[in-house]
Amino acid sequence: MFAEDVASRSLGIELLEHGEGTARLRMTVTPAMVNGHGIAHGGYLFLLADTAFACACNGHGPVTVAAGAGIDFVAPAREGDVLVATAEERTRFGRSGIYDVS
Repeated sequence: MFAEDVASRSLGIELLEHGEGTARLRMTVTPAMVNGHGIAHGGYLFLLADTAFACACNGHGPVTVAAGAGIDFVAPAREGDVLVATAEERTRFGRSGIYDVS
């Protein structure tokens, strides 16, 4: 799935590890990702988290997409920061599940 994800790969996101229900990805904040406050735009941070989720939940088999998501920004990211997103499955039922990404 990640090999076909042009959006994520074009931003330099790298898949470090993946398995059934888990994934670890890395992204460096580029100048194009910084907003008018000089910090990483939240949309790029969400994209990294969403990509980690997608890699984790699709490790089980049938194609899976998100039905909903929420994010809490706990610290700003700045140009040059290297971010690592780790997705972990908490529970799974049928084609649904709950995942945490940090």
